[in-house]
Amino acid sequence: MFNKPTYDDQEFEKLNLAGVSANRVEFQSCTFKGCDFNEASFMRCKFLDCSFEECNLSMVNLEGATLNDVSFKGCKLMGLNFSKCDDFLFSVGFENCILDYASFAAKKMVKTLFKRSSLKEVSFTQTILTGSAFSDCDLENAVFSRTDLSSVNFTTAYNFIIDPEINTLKNAVFAVTGLENLLTRHGIKVV
Repeated sequence: MFNKPTYDDQEFEKLNLAGVSANRVEFQSCTFKGCDFNEASFMRCKFLDCSFEECNLSMVNLEGATLNDVSFKGCKLMGLNFSKCDDFLFSVGFENCILDYASFAAKKMVKTLFKRSSLKEVSFTQTILTGSAFSDCDLENAVFSRTDLSSVNFTTAYNFIIDPEINTLKNAVFAVTGLENLLTRHGIKVV
């Protein structure tokens, strides 16, 4: 499908590219709407200032891919391993997305916005999330281990369990109702 090395300012709508493979293709300021990329491969591709709306990107291979200023709205991104993306200029945002079973292990994601999204069993192991926000997000069984959560806003997040002894929480913000999620490891119950 993507037979050119570069695509600029293009809109792709309702493509069914499940299982396809693209390698070293660059997308600049492109919009993808209602596309199905389930189990596709975008190895070493570059997505610069792109947006995905109502797309299925579950189990997509992004090994070595560049995601710079990429937004996802209403997308299904189950099982996506973002930790394999290129670290240079990695910048993403999510709204109304399903990110269950995804991995952001060891990624630097300063000031990342997760809004009204499902992040069940997502790995944030050794992730730097400084200044990020989880607005109305379900973090059931999400893994926070050796994660920098400095100044992260959890006030409307729910179902999370975070161990303050193995994560950095300086200036993180929690609602009173979320405090018990910080004490679970210690067997303390808040009533």
